[in-house]
Amino acid sequence: MFSKFTSILQHAVEALAPSLPLQEDFVYHWKAITHYYIETSDDKAPVTDTNIPSHLEQMLDILTQEEGERESGETGPCMEYLLHHKILETLYTLGKADCPPGMKQQVLTFYTKLLAHIRQPLLPHINVHRPVQKLIRLCGEVLAAPTENEEIQFLCIVCSKLKQDPYLVDFFLENKSKRPDTKTPGGTEVVKENVLAPDTGQSRPEEQAEEPQAAAAASTSSPSSNHNNGNNYNLVTSLLNLTKSPDGRIVVKACEGLMLLVSLPEPAAAKCLTENTELCELLTDRLVSFYKALPQSMDPLDIETVESVNWGLDVYNLKEDAAVFTGKRALISFLSWLDYCDQLIKEAQKSAAAVMAKAVREKFFVSVMEPQLMQTSEVGILTSTALLNRIIKQVTSEALLQEMIYFLLGEEREPETQATMAQNPLRHRLIEHCDHLSDEISIMTLRLFEHLIQKPSQHILHSLLLRSLEERNYLENKPQEEREPLENGQPHDAVDLEEDPLFGDDLSPDSRLSGSDWLSSSPPQSPDHSKCDGKTEVHKIVNSFLCLVPDEAKSSYHVEGTGYDTYLRDAHRQFRDYCGVCQRWEWRGNPKPLEKCNLDSPFFEGHFLKVLFDRMGRILDQPYDVNLQVTAVLSKLSMFPHPHLHEYLLDPYINLAPGCRSLFSVIVRVRLPSGL
Repeated sequence: MFSKFTSILQHAVEALAPSLPLQEDFVYHWKAITHYYIETSDDKAPVTDTNIPSHLEQMLDILTQEEGERESGETGPCMEYLLHHKILETLYTLGKADCPPGMKQQVLTFYTKLLAHIRQPLLPHINVHRPVQKLIRLCGEVLAAPTENEEIQFLCIVCSKLKQDPYLVDFFLENKSKRPDTKTPGGTEVVKENVLAPDTGQSRPEEQAEEPQAAAAASTSSPSSNHNNGNNYNLVTSLLNLTKSPDGRIVVKACEGLMLLVSLPEPAAAKCLTENTELCELLTDRLVSFYKALPQSMDPLDIETVESVNWGLDVYNLKEDAAVFTGKRALISFLSWLDYCDQLIKEAQKSAAAVMAKAVREKFFVSVMEPQLMQTSEVGILTSTALLNRIIKQVTSEALLQEMIYFLLGEEREPETQATMAQNPLRHRLIEHCDHLSDEISIMTLRLFEHLIQKPSQHILHSLLLRSLEERNYLENKPQEEREPLENGQPHDAVDLEEDPLFGDDLSPDSRLSGSDWLSSSPPQSPDHSKCDGKTEVHKIVNSFLCLVPDEAKSSYHVEGTGYDTYLRDAHRQFRDYCGVCQRWEWRGNPKPLEKCNLDSPFFEGHFLKVLFDRMGRILDQPYDVNLQVTAVLSKLSMFPHPHLHEYLLDPYINLAPGCRSLFSVIVRVRLPSGL
């Protein structure tokens, strides 16, 4: 009661007293704090019962006012006093001892507001970044501590300052071998000893041992010579500790701080981040934990349609989630953390992103997901494939996408053969699942590949298709005189097609395309081009495929807006989108010249196309939903503007080598039952 009366009396005196110059006022408030430790005998009273919070607030107001009255970047006498007399060092000591109780909270708040409100750069000063580093080590030591909120606010303001001036991060990479890791005993005696030390601005004896090291670090604005092989990154460590807090708001703020730190461009910090902290373990362990919390069996439709959740923004109601479907809360938690991992890797410095992505691949994809995908239980296969499909759709970071693709398809670049088809067991199993006895598994796996081939990665198409088509050895490699004799100037196969009652007159020699003219669906740039607009060839190609279905079996013409012209307009829009994705892949505009191709090597269409062609050959014996998914995958593949892909999949008139098949040759052998 007496202390509260004293505080009120002091405020009244200050209000009535004439205003002092800022520096005198600043020194007065600081002396008032130090005198508390000289005069007090009760170190058990909470700090809120003292005048210390008020004095600290007044000191902050004076520093802010002083900066506002001066030219930008000019240091005033109050700030000089704070730096010269190592006030932050003293406050750190008081906060560490938490004397009086609650002082740590007040010190954290003072540091946070000082860094946030003062515009001039403070962290380069040794008498700022050194106590800041020490205070960082006190954060996250105890979970659910009463100072957690102040700790995370302090850490986040430090992170934001480093984001503004990334070179300062080197001050926070602390050498393990040079930092004395001794614990100073707390309590009133030690606090009084530090506070009562003369205000000379010189280092105290216990600090002189580390002064040369700190001075050397501060002598340059960017101590880039600091090697991080034995460094502590205490800022990351403290944030990682706070991600384990039971308070979700603290966890989100800690994750935001880590997001800022991983994006710093300094190579030494990136290396220290991945080698000397547990960041990778946090990402992977929590991802594995959330995944293992999912039910063993889930409806694929629930997995596919659950709302998209951005990390840190998922507000949930357990009863409502359980009422929708079992496992919804666990699924949202998993997808939310996956989104955080993806965004963190996307924002991270390039080398750090690569290390984190590889950790996710090894600890999550290989160790956890692969056994799930390789199991024999149909229910388990369906659930794990649906989850993988959702993961593929959600991943956007380049580094994580690359590692996920290597996990699914392998890193092989050489042409695929029947002997090497099963070289990668997971890739082989997934492709085989496209032709599974269970239609549900087949559809889900085909949908997975449909989403996979739309991701912006050249390796996907190379692994699944292009490496098998690179040498164009699907073309017949015989001199003209050794080929089968022409009938009426047409190849033998063309005669067979012409005589087929399902075909009209479109398969004529005039409709055959030369080179890659048929690849373009837009008018040529040159007005004197030999073809007027290039659309005739495309029209004939389309008609060639349309002729595979008799008119009586076509239904699209009976419903307005469903003819193939509508499909072509939509396809043209999609084609432009795909061209945009492939623009940086530097694909050649024309097929590889035949004289440079190894046409004598045996052709194998590749495991993926083999399964798709086999499925197309059984199109009359399969459920409608399966056929829709097969054709959806093939239509997506046909969109990619690679000359070999278009030649092999879309040109009905190429001379296939013996034993080879193309999409057209597969479809042409499908016979509709009579009477349709």
